[in-house]
Amino acid sequence: MPANRKVLVLAGDGIGPEIMRQALRVIEFFDRRHLASFDISEGLVGGAAYDASGVPLTDETLDAALASEAVLFGAVGGAKWDALPFELRPERGILRLRKEMDLFANLRPAVVFDALADASSLKPELVAGLDLMIVRELTGGIYFGAPRGVETLADGSRRGVNTEVYTEAEIERVVHVAFDLARKRRGRVCEVDKANVMESGGLWREVAQRVRDTDYRDVELSFMYADNCAMQLVRNPRQFDVIVTTNLFGDLLSDLASMLTGSLGMLPSATLGAPDESGRRHALYEPIHGSAPDIAGKNQANPMAELLSFAMLLRYSFEMEEDAGLIERACTNVLASGLRTADVMAPGCAKVGTRVMGDTVVRELEKTA
Repeated sequence: MPANRKVLVLAGDGIGPEIMRQALRVIEFFDRRHLASFDISEGLVGGAAYDASGVPLTDETLDAALASEAVLFGAVGGAKWDALPFELRPERGILRLRKEMDLFANLRPAVVFDALADASSLKPELVAGLDLMIVRELTGGIYFGAPRGVETLADGSRRGVNTEVYTEAEIERVVHVAFDLARKRRGRVCEVDKANVMESGGLWREVAQRVRDTDYRDVELSFMYADNCAMQLVRNPRQFDVIVTTNLFGDLLSDLASMLTGSLGMLPSATLGAPDESGRRHALYEPIHGSAPDIAGKNQANPMAELLSFAMLLRYSFEMEEDAGLIERACTNVLASGLRTADVMAPGCAKVGTRVMGDTVVRELEKTA
């Protein structure tokens, strides 16, 4: 059995603890079946951390995250903490984690399970078999560029300013991630920008082409304007393999792509840092849905996005491709059997809660492992 792997579990708020319990059951399955052993520690983040310590992320929890090989995250936030000052809001906990761990590449897969093709807002024939990956640069661009702010002009009117700014190094490291992923997938990268009206977009194209020509001649590279990409995701999403783009465009396009699948409750994500000399990266894995406080504690949440986030953790932090596939096939088989949580419920299917869905995935794992 492989040696222990250090994973920090941060369940967070709302439905976070419920879905994380199901992920921990899957981790226990791997340990029980001697497939892999994990050194699991747990901490508080978000509103739960604020209630316990007065901050959304303590220095001790941050240190534990930096010392871990991967962080498995639930969700943060809720109306209970809406009145807090900005710097104490639950969401500041994950933002601090991303900053201090230097997590710059956000991986958002959009995969349509065969059993859920009818749940998409698009026609099933457009999305059946969809499997694309959006790589979003997460620490640069217009969200962080300077100058920024609202200023008063000489005539007394006000002007808002945000700046789109990228260095070659910031672009280069995220397109490397995209090319590496494409090599393990179908070998195609589409770089998305607005180079027709933005100089920074021209730099993105130049750097992406240089990286491809220098290190990835086996990978096909294409370019697309962001507005056209949005249209193409609705028109013919299966044309894409890996999309790599800026912070702003990645924010918009990944949310658009998520709805092609029919449910936010099914979608995982990974956020990766730069590799160190040993090749190890800081990494955080989380479902893309929120804390859903309206259904927290009601045994209604879909745990599959958390389970699939753990599968991504196995694949990208520990290179456990076969084991990640076990989880993904188990989820596929459970959906094919007709079980559904409320968010993906369909006529003729059996509606179940969080615990039963977790039970069934574990039983499926026991059959296939």
